[in-house]
Amino acid sequence: MGIKGLKQVISDRAPAALRTVEMKHLVGRKIAIDASTSLYQFLVAVRNEGQNLTTSDGSTTSHLIGLLYRTVSMVETGLKPLYVFDGKPPTMKGGELAKRREKREKAEVILKEAEEEGNEEEALKQLKRLSKVTPEINEQAKRLLKLMGVPHVTAPCEAEAECAALAKAGKVWAAASQDMDTLLFGTPVLLRNLTAPAARKLPIEEIHLKDVLGGLGYTMDQLIDMGIILGCDYCESIRGVGPKSGYEYIKEHKSIEEAIKVEKVAKGMPEEWPFEQARELFRSADVSDCSADFVWEKPDVEGMVQFLVHEMEFNEQRVRSAAAKLEKASGKGQQVRIDSFFKITTNRTAPKKEDAKNGAKRKGGAANGSAKKPKK
Repeated sequence: MGIKGLKQVISDRAPAALRTVEMKHLVGRKIAIDASTSLYQFLVAVRNEGQNLTTSDGSTTSHLIGLLYRTVSMVETGLKPLYVFDGKPPTMKGGELAKRREKREKAEVILKEAEEEGNEEEALKQLKRLSKVTPEINEQAKRLLKLMGVPHVTAPCEAEAECAALAKAGKVWAAASQDMDTLLFGTPVLLRNLTAPAARKLPIEEIHLKDVLGGLGYTMDQLIDMGIILGCDYCESIRGVGPKSGYEYIKEHKSIEEAIKVEKVAKGMPEEWPFEQARELFRSADVSDCSADFVWEKPDVEGMVQFLVHEMEFNEQRVRSAAAKLEKASGKGQQVRIDSFFKITTNRTAPKKEDAKNGAKRKGGAANGSAKKPKK
C-alpha cells in the first residue's frame, strides 16, 4: 500500500526532491528492485489491455513477458538491476493483509455478476483488483532471472526494506519500488515507475531523501511519524487528517505523541493504533547484513529457450532475440558513469603569500586586457 498522500506532500513542500529522468540517465547504476510491485505491474498492465496471457493449459505468463522485456531494456541501457523478493511479512501487517483478502472476496462476487450481465468494463475493473503475485509466480520469476544472468535475493521480511538497506549500505545506488514507504525505510534515492510497462509511458521518478528532509524541514524520525499519521501498512490513517494537515501537525508538534494531544487528531484516531510499534519497524526493519556481493552474468540462452519456449510457449525467435541483447550487453562490461571519475574535495590549506601575490598579478593582468581570452 505504501504511504497515503506522501507523494503529494513532497510535490507541494519539497519539489526539488522530486525529478523525472529517462532510463538512459541511469546508465551504470546498480539498482535494487522491489520484485513484487514490479510483477504486479506486469500482471495489471496486461489485464488493463483486456487480455491475460496464458499457456494452452491456462498458466499465466504475462508476468514473465513483462519481466523479460523490461529487464532486457534496463540491461541494454546499461543499468545493473538486482531484484529483491519479499520474505515473511511482519506480524503487524496481518491486519492489512486481512483487509486485502476481504476486498478480493468482494471483487470475486462483483466479477461473477459483471460476467453474467456482460458488463465488460466492470469485469475488467474487478480483474485488476484480483491480480495477485502468488508463490508460483515468484518462483517462475526467480528461475527466469537466474537464466538471464540477473541476480536476485529474498529478503528476510519486506522487499522494500531490504532494497533500502542495500542502498544505505552502498551495495546499490537506489531502491526501485512503487511503495513510498521505501523512503521511510531510509533509502537515499527512490525510483518509481522504473519497471512500469513501456506502453504506459510513465516517466521515471527519482526522489532524493536528503532533499525531502531538507524541503520539509523534518528529521528522519519526523518523516516516519508523518508517514504513520497519513496511514501505512502497519497503521490505519487518522480520520480527518490528510496530507496537508498531517504535514502541519508534525511540523508544529514535532512528534506523534505531541500531535495526538490536539483534540481533532485524538478524535480521529482508530481504537487500535500501534504507532510506536510501526515506528520501530521503520527504524529497525528486519533486513540482511547486506554483506553479499552480486554478480551479473551472461545469460543461459538454451536454458531460456527451454523454459520460455518449450514450457511457457513463448515465440522462440523473440526469446533468442532478447537473449542476444543480453549477451551483447554483458559482453560490453560494466559501463562507468563519468561522475565516478571525479571527487569533490575541500582545500582547507591557506594559500602561500607568493601564490597569493602571483594570483593578484594574474587578476590584474586580466583586468588590463593582457591575459589571453579562453577559447570557446
